[in-house]
Amino acid sequence: MNTYTYEKNNEAFLRAQKVIPGGIYGHLGPAEGCHIPSSAFPKFGEKAEGTYFWDIDGNRFIDYMCAYGPNVLGYGDPDVNAAAFEQSKIADCTTAPSLKMVEFAELLVDTVKSADWTFFAKNGGDTTTLAIMTARAHTHKKKIIFLKGFYHGVAPWTQKIDYPGVLPEDVANNLYIPFNDIAALERVIKENKNEIAALIGTPYMHGNFVDSVLPADGYWQQVREICTKHGIVLIIDDVRCGFRLDLAGSDAHYGFEADLICFCKALANGWNVSALCGKEFIKSTISGLTYTGSYWLSAVPFAAGVACINKLKAIDAPGEFREKGEKLREGLLEVSSNNGFHLVWSGEPALFYLRLADDDSLMLHQEWIAECVKRGVFFTNHHNHFINHSLSYEDIQFTVDVADEAFKVLKKKYNR
Repeated sequence: MNTYTYEKNNEAFLRAQKVIPGGIYGHLGPAEGCHIPSSAFPKFGEKAEGTYFWDIDGNRFIDYMCAYGPNVLGYGDPDVNAAAFEQSKIADCTTAPSLKMVEFAELLVDTVKSADWTFFAKNGGDTTTLAIMTARAHTHKKKIIFLKGFYHGVAPWTQKIDYPGVLPEDVANNLYIPFNDIAALERVIKENKNEIAALIGTPYMHGNFVDSVLPADGYWQQVREICTKHGIVLIIDDVRCGFRLDLAGSDAHYGFEADLICFCKALANGWNVSALCGKEFIKSTISGLTYTGSYWLSAVPFAAGVACINKLKAIDAPGEFREKGEKLREGLLEVSSNNGFHLVWSGEPALFYLRLADDDSLMLHQEWIAECVKRGVFFTNHHNHFINHSLSYEDIQFTVDVADEAFKVLKKKYNR
C-alpha cells in the first residue's frame, strides 16, 4: 500500500499558527498528544461522506474518530440532513422557540428510560455543568463525588487543581473515589455526611491514555441504592456513550436509572445540540435556574435530532454497532497475534480503546497507529474510537488489512 503525504496540510498548519492559538486547539491539536508523531496525521479536512473524510491533500480516511463522536449515522446522512434543510426553509434561530423543541423533547422522554423531561443546550459540557448546578440547587449542598479518571468537560469545576487557569476554590468541593469501589463510596459519604449534592460518572470509564473499564456486576445498582439512601443526586454523563449502547440510555443498558443524564454526541448526527434529561422530582428545581445560550433554541438542530433518533431506532443502531465492533475487534486481535504483537482492546464494541501492550513507553503503539493512519485508517493514539452506521464490512476488512500491514512494518523494523 502507498502511504499518504501531507504537503498542503503542513502549509495550512503554518498559516493557521499565525492567527489561531496552537494552530488547532483541543483534542484535534498536535499539542494534545493524541497525534504522535504529528507528521503522520492530517491537519485539515476538506470533505466528508458516510464513514470517510478527505483531507486537503485529497487523502481518504476511514474515520474511527467520527468527529470525536457526533458522526453516528454517517457524514451527511440524507434523512437527517433532509429534515434539517426542510426546517431551515421555515425558521431556525428565532425570538420564540419552534414547536420542534417540544417534539424533540417528547421523543427523548419517550425514548430515554430515566427521562421525565428534557432541557436543551449545545455542548456536552453545557449539560454536565447544568446537572451539577441543578443538583446543588435541589439539595442545598456543595460537594460532588467524581470517579477517578473522569472527563466531564472543560468548565473549571471539572478540572484538576494543577490545570492552568483553575483556582483552588473552583475544585474545593470535589471528592474523588475509584470506579467500581463501593467501599470507597461509602467511606467518602461517611466522611462528608450531609454535605454531598451529587455523584457524577460515565456509564463505564473511557478516559484518555488508559484502558477502558466496564462496571463490575451490580456496581451501578449499589451506587443507585446508596445515592437514594443518602439523598445524593446520581448524574450519568452519557455524552460519549449515549444511544450507542442502548437507545433508552446507557444507564438502562447497565440496569439502573439515573436522576439526571447528559447527552450530546450521537443526538443529532453532527447538528449542534445537547440535552439534559431527568426525573420528575427535580424538574421544579431546574425550571427555576437561569441557564441559557445565544443559539440554544435553534430549530434546525431539533429537527435533525428528531430524524436522527428515529433513524437510530429504525436500524436498531446499538445492535448494529455491537456487531460491527465485535467484527472489527476479532480482525484486529487476529492480525496482531499473527504478527507477534499484543493488542489490547477495551471498552464496549461501539466505543472502544486500543493499546499495543508490547512497550510500556507507548512509543511502539504510537508507531503502529501512525502506520495505519498513513494508509487511510484514522485511529488516534490515546482516545476511544467509535463505530458508525455507514461503516461497512468491506471497510472493516480494509481496516484489518491495513492494520496487518502496519504490524508487518513494525515487525520488520524491530526484527520481531
